[in-house]
Amino acid sequence: MPRLAALTPSADGDGAGFPVLGNGTVLVTGGTGTLGALVARHLVSEHGVRRLLLAGRRGAAAPGTDELMAELTALGADVTVSACDVADRKSLAGLLAAVPAAHPLTAVVHTAGVVEDGLLEGLAPEAVQRVMAPKATAAWMLHELTRDLPLTAFVLFSSFAGKAGAAGQAAYAAANAFLDALARHRHAEGLPAHSLAWGLWEPASGITAGLSSADLARIARSGIAPLPPTEALALLDAALRTGHPVLAPVRLTEPRALRAHAAAGDLPPLLARLALGATARTRSGERRRAARGDEATAQGLVARLSALPEAEQNAELLEFVGGHVAEVLGQSDATQIEPDRGFQELGFDSLTAMELRNRLQKATGVRLPATLAFDFPDTASVAAHLRSLLDLDSTGRTRALLGELDRLAESLSSLSEHSGTGSSDRARITIRLRSLLAGWNEDSSDGPSKDADEDGGERRDLDTATDDDLFHLVENLGNA
Repeated sequence: MPRLAALTPSADGDGAGFPVLGNGTVLVTGGTGTLGALVARHLVSEHGVRRLLLAGRRGAAAPGTDELMAELTALGADVTVSACDVADRKSLAGLLAAVPAAHPLTAVVHTAGVVEDGLLEGLAPEAVQRVMAPKATAAWMLHELTRDLPLTAFVLFSSFAGKAGAAGQAAYAAANAFLDALARHRHAEGLPAHSLAWGLWEPASGITAGLSSADLARIARSGIAPLPPTEALALLDAALRTGHPVLAPVRLTEPRALRAHAAAGDLPPLLARLALGATARTRSGERRRAARGDEATAQGLVARLSALPEAEQNAELLEFVGGHVAEVLGQSDATQIEPDRGFQELGFDSLTAMELRNRLQKATGVRLPATLAFDFPDTASVAAHLRSLLDLDSTGRTRALLGELDRLAESLSSLSEHSGTGSSDRARITIRLRSLLAGWNEDSSDGPSKDADEDGGERRDLDTATDDDLFHLVENLGNA
């Protein structure tokens, strides 16, 4: 199972220092984009790179290119900007062939990439190809066309989405997972390779410029905090000083918030395991407790609503659904969510619609369709639908009994995780539970009790039974 572990580069035993770039040419794909330009400035100002080849689809026509070239030139660099589709083998081969022999290519930094939002089941092959081409196909072309060159660095800008997934980014996650695999492949062949699975960078780039406040709020709930450029570039340097082919330079939210997100089930499993820092047994117990917590929350909602008159039930459900709608949209004031205002008008898309459905399903314990926000297009409609699904007529005694069973289940789970629980204790508990269930079934069916011996004698005295007696009785009860 994949896992994350913190790495302190200064204490890393296989670090080899920053790659020596010499007087050669450094190629930066996506070099006129936000991240490419930041990397280009960093290589020139901090690492003395004097010859840069910046490749991008629009070349010198990309916004801000003239200013970037002037800035880099003023820093002492010789800069070439070229319009090139790096996913096209012929175009890329021509670009590389044009590198002067006097200043051969010494390093590649591949930052190019695009995203395309969409749920997995709605992805068309064309959409997948549009995402894979500039990221994965281009990386493979770069690998094949430079593998015989004396490169000192081959850096792939991957994404944490390839490690932990990202809502609505199945194709992008797959493309970045390919980059990570390519880095491992090159490393195994003795070639320079670093794939950096970045989290969110602070400046809006071509990939992140379209993120809404709801998108940013969702990312924050997943435990990821934006990286300031200076911190990101420092992590780039630190990563290149290690011998690890794949690293995840990600800034996480502060520990307390991260653990809270983990407890709430908002984190991807990969981050949740890191945040909780627990053993397998403890994690298993935490998952069970979290599941019981979700169930108790749902039962508490039903109990609270059942105690109210119908009109107040409706108002409570409206407030409940409105609160979740506001949180999904990244709004702090749920009172601004008008019950009859359509979700599309509020700015919902397929991702926010799916998140709302998942949150409500977890909070209520009832199964909801993936098309919830489209079948019931506003807060009032969803609240009315939930009311029809929730069991609001259960008696207080039934709810109280279910609560007692929940507490019993938690006690049993806690006891099962305690290493000091003996086999005879477990046998006694098992017999008692089976006895209770047999009595319940007898009351329900008016049938004969299975707790008595076949000759009608009294139940065996558990306090005087030996371990063999207990195990024998458990076996007979299990086969009854």
